[in-house]
Amino acid sequence: MSSMEEISYGRRLTELAAERPDEVRVTFVAPDGSETPLRLGELESRANQIARSLIANGVGKDDIVALALGSVPEHVLVTLAIWKLGATLLPLRHDMPQWEIDRLLTVADPAVVVSDGHQASCPVLTSDDLKDTLGLDETALPDTVSEIVNLLASSGSTGIPKLIMRPSRGIVAGDKLAASLLSDEGVEDRTLVCCPLYHVNGFRFTAPLMLEGSSIFVMEKFDAAQATELIKKHDITYSVLVPTMLQRIARLDHIGPADFESIRRLIYGGAKIPEWVVDRWLELIPPEKFWFTYGSSEGLGLCSMNGVDWTTHRGSTGRPVDCDLMICDDDDNELPAGEVGHIFMRLGAGGRPFEYIGMPTPEPRTDGYSTVGDLGWVDDSGYLYIADRRQDMIITGGANVFPAEVENALSGHPEVVDQVVVPVPDEEWGHRVHAIIQVADIDAPPSSDELVAWCKGRLASYKVPKTYEIVDRVPRTEAGKINRTKLGGDRKIS
Repeated sequence: MSSMEEISYGRRLTELAAERPDEVRVTFVAPDGSETPLRLGELESRANQIARSLIANGVGKDDIVALALGSVPEHVLVTLAIWKLGATLLPLRHDMPQWEIDRLLTVADPAVVVSDGHQASCPVLTSDDLKDTLGLDETALPDTVSEIVNLLASSGSTGIPKLIMRPSRGIVAGDKLAASLLSDEGVEDRTLVCCPLYHVNGFRFTAPLMLEGSSIFVMEKFDAAQATELIKKHDITYSVLVPTMLQRIARLDHIGPADFESIRRLIYGGAKIPEWVVDRWLELIPPEKFWFTYGSSEGLGLCSMNGVDWTTHRGSTGRPVDCDLMICDDDDNELPAGEVGHIFMRLGAGGRPFEYIGMPTPEPRTDGYSTVGDLGWVDDSGYLYIADRRQDMIITGGANVFPAEVENALSGHPEVVDQVVVPVPDEEWGHRVHAIIQVADIDAPPSSDELVAWCKGRLASYKVPKTYEIVDRVPRTEAGKINRTKLGGDRKIS
């Protein structure tokens, strides 16, 4: 076999299953701690059987299959079946309301939907339907390559449903970015998947799945204490966590470096991370093993660094990796170091642009740079610092407030478990900064005066929230995301 020969995901699974059918490759962990192992032989046979059911329901190469199941074994089995056919996966939240999924399905026009709780104009397969495939032929299907491995669904801050299509063929080592983020040894990694499988961070199970000797542990639902136990129990070497997950683990009592000795690389991605959370994690694992990343679902580029850089570039998310970076004002003029503006990125040689399905794809600048609307600045060494998304910025009394900065200040309060900052209408200020807070003890929360004093010690006065709301739980998705615009618009705070 030539070293340059392409190997499809489907063929790779067939080869691995033939070599070691009894090797456990994926283990699902339920909230009660029970574990469901999936062996390579089972992954191969069930993927082939489900693929034949998809064929019977009209799925062929390059067709879209929408998958709206939770982080359960069937999710991975259906994903592999889709790739066996050279089709395209569209992962969707399993708890998405019908009206919202209807809008996305109208844009996607899938051949089949796999869901236990949704209807569609095309065939819908449920978990029971998947069980009924057990009697089908389990031998390998003809080899084919998915030209687009998966689409990403997004309503963004605009609320307009769209699909993000990135060039990503279903071949082993085809996702160079995902492979580069694995620990340096590359093989025999033990990956803990904490994010839901529909999310871009959860979807990263693909790269280790195809590596020889690797094993993957998928949490059906994230829990900070359980994640810590799994890392120690299974000698986890690699994981990707969003800031809320890192924060909740950092808040746990009685944890220390001994609980994370197996970690080779822990990656943070997503929203801006509070500095105290980073400081805590750099006490728990060596700084060279804690990695910062900044990118976008559109794949415009990547910035990265590790904890060693944190000491000299505190607050940064890293420098460009195989891409170019530029900060521009509202008129697309480049800004000097230290000034906040729009983050523009340009892929390096060979990089291919994304496309939107469902709305026009913005044209890049003539020099190839594009932006998704995030704001930030760079220092003299080229390290990027995230401010916020333009859509999330609060204008109060004519001043700009970035919610992420206020949330980071609030997150350091010892009684605050989670927090979100939103704009609410105000006759005097136009909008005012309002904080929605989840606390450790809802029966004895910190007072508004105490929270104001805490924030005033860390923020300029105009950034300090004027009103506070204590809730049982901040309404985040399983991936840790929130919709600030909706939260603020829904609230009538006097």
